[in-house]
Amino acid sequence: MGADTWTELGVSGMGEVDDAAFSGLAERHRRELHVHCYRMLGSFEAAEDTVQETFLRAWRRRETFEGRSTFRAWLYRIATNACLDLLAKCRPEPAAGGEVPWLQPYPDRLLDELPAGGADEPETVAVARETIELAYLIAVQHLAPRPRAVLILRDVLGWSAKDVAELLGDSVNSVNSALQRARAGMREHLPADRQDWTGGDQDAGTRELVRRYTEASVATDIDKLAALLRDDVRSSMPPTPGVYVGRDTVVNSWVEDGFADTEHLRAVGTSVNRQPAVAFYHWREKEGAYLPLTIDVLRITAGAITEIITFHDDQFPRLGLPERLPGDGTE
Repeated sequence: MGADTWTELGVSGMGEVDDAAFSGLAERHRRELHVHCYRMLGSFEAAEDTVQETFLRAWRRRETFEGRSTFRAWLYRIATNACLDLLAKCRPEPAAGGEVPWLQPYPDRLLDELPAGGADEPETVAVARETIELAYLIAVQHLAPRPRAVLILRDVLGWSAKDVAELLGDSVNSVNSALQRARAGMREHLPADRQDWTGGDQDAGTRELVRRYTEASVATDIDKLAALLRDDVRSSMPPTPGVYVGRDTVVNSWVEDGFADTEHLRAVGTSVNRQPAVAFYHWREKEGAYLPLTIDVLRITAGAITEIITFHDDQFPRLGLPERLPGDGTE
């Protein structure tokens, strides 16, 4: 952290910092730490809890901070270990078979809170590298916890092998070996066409495709929806078990679930994990309003939908979506 922070706080060491001053200093890094924990855990809620645990541990250990690294790096060390502790306790085994039941979406409006640093700022680069998109998160969750931590610290945040080894209590050789295994695992689980993803700002073609998907969904027009899907499209709905692969399989799952018979839908466009998303509402006569149903997060490649990850209505509040939509008299 260096002398600038001590001067700013008016103290000569962390041991002299009171609770309010420490909280103010730590809060500056809350969002980026939350994103880091989210990558590690795949769950927005678990990341929230882990950041709180990170701040508690940091406060209790504040006298151990000697300024040899930045305050940010010190917090990242604590946060990473808190994630590893949680994974050892609650999820000793990584995800398997392409399914991540605990996966939750991350609203873009919160990603926009990340510091607007330069191109060399770790978190700015990390988000620009598409390491927040859902397919990346799913692939990461298939790695064992420690190789997962190594991959995120080395390839996303740009830490040196020496610093990662110090954090994990391993040798540099061990860290390098774990990184090789993690990269191989990511290649196995990431889509082969990842370089062609539509990420960040959506171009006109993507917006048009999302518009057509939205209109066809509201009309429950299965044929029009099928025409927008790539042959190898994937569909899932965490935490509901099952991953459907292939256009025919996905469409058949919709038919079997009764989607074609659904009436009175409305939709609201949004963005999640730097991907286009569509929130659907279903008319409820008793409430006299459209209430949350599901939200589809889309991955688009070369003008076709290649993945649909659907989340339940419990995610609407976190994503800043309306609690209800009024009727328009046509229901």
